[in-house]
This record gives sequence, C-alpha cells and structure tokens, in this order.
Amino acid sequence: MQQIHNNSGLKPRRKELRSALTPAEASLWKSLQRSKVNGKKFRRQHSVRNYILDFYCPECRLAVELDGQGHFNSVKSEYDYRRSEYLKKVNIRVLRFENRLVFENLEGVLHMIGDHLTRPTEGG
Repeated sequence: MQQIHNNSGLKPRRKELRSALTPAEASLWKSLQRSKVNGKKFRRQHSVRNYILDFYCPECRLAVELDGQGHFNSVKSEYDYRRSEYLKKVNIRVLRFENRLVFENLEGVLHMIGDHLTRPTEGG
C-alpha cells in the first residue's frame, strides 16, 4: 500500500508552514502541543497524500483545520470539500473552525476538539 502520510515531497512546504503559523494557528497550537487536550498528541502541518493538515491527532485520526477569510469563496470551498471527502475515505475526521473563533472562544474550540477525541473512529 502506498504511504499517504507525510509525503517527502511536501517536507519543505510543511516546514515552511510550521515556521510561519497564522496568529490563530499559533494560539491554538499553544493549547494542543505537549498533549494538553485529553492527553492526545497532535502534529502540526502534517500531510496526508497531497494535503497538508493544520493539526492532526494520529491516534484518533482527527484533523483540525482553521479557516481564514481565504476559505470563504467558491473555489476554496470546493477544494476544502474535495479534501474533506478524501480524508473521510481514508478514515480521518475533520473539524473546521473559523480563525476568529479561536480568539473569541478558545475554550469552546478546545472543548469541541476534546469531545471528538473521545469519540471512536468509524471502522476502527
């Protein structure tokens, strides 16, 4: 079976994205790193096939995506939909939050993430 995680061709891009987190990503990462949510380990800028996920918990097969203004147009919405459908096919659940929600209600975002970490994944 072809490896779909952490495509070596995307390593430079993943590294670039990790060093240039958006303010919302940096804020959320402070709360996710070092297994602070339900003791679960998250990775940032993890790739699955040709898609780079903002945050990914491999144990729970959960991706967390933050969406800024750039995601609210028809082209980007279609891309996000295709991406989410692909991730669903490989048994990865996706949670999406608007960037502003991280700043307005970080505790609520963390609570929702925590709830999804305790749910069993489909088929596994």
